[in-house]
Amino acid sequence: MVQFFCRWVAEAEAGPPEAAAASVGSVAVAEVSAAAAQARAGNEMRTREFLSKLEHDRIVQAIRKAESKTSGEIRVFVQRGKLNVDPLVVAQKKFHQLRMHKTRDRNAVLIFVAPRAHKFAVVGDKTIHEKCGDEFWQSIVEGMRMHFQNEKFSHALVEAINEIGNLLAAHFPRRPTSTNELPDQIIEQ
Repeated sequence: MVQFFCRWVAEAEAGPPEAAAASVGSVAVAEVSAAAAQARAGNEMRTREFLSKLEHDRIVQAIRKAESKTSGEIRVFVQRGKLNVDPLVVAQKKFHQLRMHKTRDRNAVLIFVAPRAHKFAVVGDKTIHEKCGDEFWQSIVEGMRMHFQNEKFSHALVEAINEIGNLLAAHFPRRPTSTNELPDQIIEQ
Protein backbone atom coordinates (compact mmCIF):
# COMPACT_ATOMS: atom_id res chain seq x y z
CA MET A 1 0.00 0.00 0.00
CA VAL A 2 1.18 3.48 -0.81
CA GLN A 3 2.16 5.55 2.20
CA PHE A 4 0.68 9.01 1.88
CA PHE A 5 1.91 11.77 4.06
CA CYS A 6 -0.17 14.88 3.67
CA ARG A 7 -3.40 16.35 2.42
CA TRP A 8 -4.36 19.89 1.45
CA VAL A 9 -7.85 21.17 1.14
CA ALA A 10 -8.26 24.47 -0.68
CA GLU A 11 -11.60 26.15 -1.21
CA ALA A 12 -12.01 28.99 -3.65
CA GLU A 13 -12.92 31.49 -0.95
CA ALA A 14 -10.63 30.08 1.73
CA GLY A 15 -7.32 31.46 0.51
CA PRO A 16 -4.19 29.32 0.95
CA PRO A 17 -4.59 25.58 1.44
CA GLU A 18 -4.55 24.11 4.93
CA ALA A 19 -2.27 21.17 5.65
CA ALA A 20 -3.79 18.16 7.37
CA ALA A 21 -2.55 14.65 8.07
CA ALA A 22 -3.64 11.81 5.79
CA SER A 23 -2.81 8.14 5.70
CA VAL A 24 -2.21 7.37 2.06
CA GLY A 25 1.82 9.16 -0.60
CA SER A 26 1.71 12.65 -1.34
CA VAL A 27 -1.77 13.90 -1.78
CA ALA A 28 -3.24 17.24 -2.59
CA VAL A 29 -6.91 18.07 -2.92
CA ALA A 30 -8.55 21.27 -4.01
CA GLU A 31 -12.06 22.53 -4.43
CA VAL A 32 -12.42 25.17 -7.10
CA SER A 33 -16.10 25.92 -6.82
CA ALA A 34 -17.28 29.45 -6.33
CA ALA A 35 -20.95 29.89 -5.41
CA ALA A 36 -21.62 31.78 -8.65
CA ALA A 37 -20.16 28.96 -10.74
CA GLN A 38 -22.30 26.39 -8.94
CA ALA A 39 -25.48 28.38 -9.55
CA ARG A 40 -24.56 29.10 -13.17
CA ALA A 41 -24.90 25.55 -14.51
CA GLY A 42 -26.19 22.13 -13.56
CA ASN A 43 -23.91 19.25 -12.73
CA GLU A 44 -24.19 17.62 -16.13
CA MET A 45 -23.51 20.88 -17.93
CA ARG A 46 -20.36 21.49 -15.88
CA THR A 47 -18.96 18.11 -16.88
CA ARG A 48 -19.78 18.60 -20.57
CA GLU A 49 -18.40 22.13 -20.51
CA PHE A 50 -15.21 20.99 -18.81
CA LEU A 51 -14.66 18.14 -21.25
CA SER A 52 -15.38 20.34 -24.26
CA LYS A 53 -12.71 22.80 -23.12
CA LEU A 54 -10.03 20.15 -22.60
CA GLU A 55 -7.37 20.00 -25.27
CA HIS A 56 -6.84 16.25 -25.08
CA ASP A 57 -4.00 16.10 -27.64
CA ARG A 58 -2.10 18.91 -25.92
CA ILE A 59 -2.41 17.19 -22.53
CA VAL A 60 -1.33 13.78 -23.87
CA GLN A 61 1.64 15.42 -25.63
CA ALA A 62 2.62 17.07 -22.33
CA ILE A 63 2.50 13.67 -20.60
CA ARG A 64 4.62 12.05 -23.34
CA LYS A 65 7.15 14.88 -23.27
CA ALA A 66 7.42 14.78 -19.47
CA GLU A 67 7.76 10.99 -19.40
CA SER A 68 10.43 11.05 -22.16
CA LYS A 69 12.88 12.44 -19.56
CA THR A 70 12.01 10.19 -16.61
CA SER A 71 11.21 6.69 -15.45
CA GLY A 72 8.18 8.20 -13.69
CA GLU A 73 4.58 7.94 -14.84
CA ILE A 74 1.89 10.64 -14.97
CA ARG A 75 -1.81 10.01 -15.55
CA VAL A 76 -4.88 12.25 -15.76
CA PHE A 77 -8.29 10.92 -14.70
CA VAL A 78 -11.56 12.83 -15.23
CA GLN A 79 -14.52 11.63 -13.15
CA ARG A 80 -17.60 12.00 -15.40
CA GLY A 81 -20.15 10.91 -12.86
CA LYS A 82 -21.32 12.22 -9.56
CA LEU A 83 -18.80 12.40 -6.73
CA ASN A 84 -20.47 11.39 -3.47
CA VAL A 85 -17.36 11.15 -1.32
CA ASP A 86 -14.16 13.05 -0.67
CA PRO A 87 -12.20 13.34 -3.96
CA LEU A 88 -9.09 12.26 -2.09
CA VAL A 89 -10.69 8.90 -1.29
CA VAL A 90 -11.75 8.40 -4.91
CA ALA A 91 -8.36 9.52 -6.26
CA GLN A 92 -6.54 7.08 -3.97
CA LYS A 93 -8.82 4.23 -5.10
CA LYS A 94 -8.28 5.14 -8.76
CA PHE A 95 -4.53 5.28 -8.15
CA HIS A 96 -4.67 1.64 -7.02
CA GLN A 97 -7.25 0.51 -9.60
CA LEU A 98 -5.02 1.91 -12.35
CA ARG A 99 -2.12 -0.05 -10.78
CA MET A 100 -0.06 3.09 -10.43
CA HIS A 101 1.39 1.77 -7.17
CA LYS A 102 2.93 -1.10 -9.15
CA THR A 103 5.42 0.98 -11.15
CA ARG A 104 9.03 -0.14 -10.92
CA ASP A 105 10.29 2.88 -8.98
CA ARG A 106 7.04 3.75 -7.13
CA ASN A 107 7.17 7.21 -8.69
CA ALA A 108 3.79 7.58 -10.41
CA VAL A 109 1.54 10.64 -10.08
CA LEU A 110 -2.22 10.81 -10.70
CA ILE A 111 -4.07 14.04 -11.37
CA PHE A 112 -7.74 13.36 -10.59
CA VAL A 113 -10.42 15.86 -11.65
CA ALA A 114 -14.13 15.80 -10.72
CA PRO A 115 -15.69 18.66 -12.73
CA ARG A 116 -19.24 18.15 -11.41
CA ALA A 117 -18.01 18.72 -7.89
CA HIS A 118 -15.43 21.33 -8.94
CA LYS A 119 -12.73 19.39 -7.11
CA PHE A 120 -9.44 17.77 -7.98
CA ALA A 121 -6.72 15.78 -6.26
CA VAL A 122 -3.07 15.07 -6.99
CA VAL A 123 -1.73 11.76 -5.68
CA GLY A 124 1.95 10.86 -5.81
CA ASP A 125 3.45 7.52 -4.88
CA LYS A 126 5.77 6.99 -1.95
CA THR A 127 9.21 7.53 -3.48
CA ILE A 128 8.35 10.68 -5.40
CA HIS A 129 6.86 12.23 -2.27
CA GLU A 130 9.98 11.36 -0.30
CA LYS A 131 12.01 13.36 -2.83
CA CYS A 132 9.84 16.48 -3.08
CA GLY A 133 7.91 16.98 0.16
CA ASP A 134 4.72 18.83 0.96
CA GLU A 135 5.65 22.23 -0.47
CA PHE A 136 5.91 20.88 -4.00
CA TRP A 137 2.40 19.39 -3.94
CA GLN A 138 1.02 22.57 -2.40
CA SER A 139 2.47 24.64 -5.25
CA ILE A 140 1.02 22.25 -7.86
CA VAL A 141 -2.45 22.52 -6.28
CA GLU A 142 -2.30 26.30 -6.00
CA GLY A 143 -1.29 26.71 -9.63
CA MET A 144 -4.01 24.36 -10.84
CA ARG A 145 -6.64 25.99 -8.64
CA MET A 146 -5.94 29.46 -10.06
CA HIS A 147 -6.17 28.21 -13.64
CA PHE A 148 -9.29 26.15 -12.94
CA GLN A 149 -11.03 29.18 -11.41
CA ASN A 150 -10.29 31.05 -14.65
CA GLU A 151 -11.60 28.10 -16.70
CA LYS A 152 -8.15 27.46 -18.18
CA PHE A 153 -8.52 23.73 -17.66
CA SER A 154 -6.02 22.47 -20.23
CA HIS A 155 -3.45 25.05 -19.16
CA ALA A 156 -3.84 23.93 -15.54
CA LEU A 157 -3.23 20.30 -16.44
CA VAL A 158 -0.36 20.95 -18.86
CA GLU A 159 1.43 23.24 -16.41
CA ALA A 160 1.04 20.71 -13.58
CA ILE A 161 2.24 17.87 -15.85
CA ASN A 162 5.29 19.93 -16.88
CA GLU A 163 6.22 20.76 -13.27
CA ILE A 164 5.70 17.18 -12.12
CA GLY A 165 7.68 15.92 -15.12
CA ASN A 166 10.59 18.23 -14.31
CA LEU A 167 10.65 17.00 -10.72
CA LEU A 168 10.47 13.37 -11.82
CA ALA A 169 13.29 13.91 -14.34
CA ALA A 170 15.49 15.50 -11.67
CA HIS A 171 15.06 12.59 -9.24
CA PHE A 172 14.25 9.70 -11.58
CA PRO A 173 15.98 10.34 -14.93
CA ARG A 174 15.15 8.08 -17.83
CA ARG A 175 17.44 5.06 -18.07
CA PRO A 176 18.14 2.83 -21.07
CA THR A 177 15.95 0.20 -19.38
CA SER A 178 13.06 2.62 -18.72
CA THR A 179 9.77 1.75 -20.37
CA ASN A 180 6.41 3.45 -20.51
CA GLU A 181 4.63 1.34 -17.90
CA LEU A 182 1.21 3.02 -18.11
CA PRO A 183 -0.89 4.50 -20.95
CA ASP A 184 -0.65 8.26 -21.53
CA GLN A 185 -4.25 8.93 -22.58
CA ILE A 186 -6.67 10.88 -20.41
CA ILE A 187 -9.09 8.55 -18.67
CA GLU A 188 -12.74 9.67 -18.56
CA GLN A 189 -15.13 7.57 -16.49
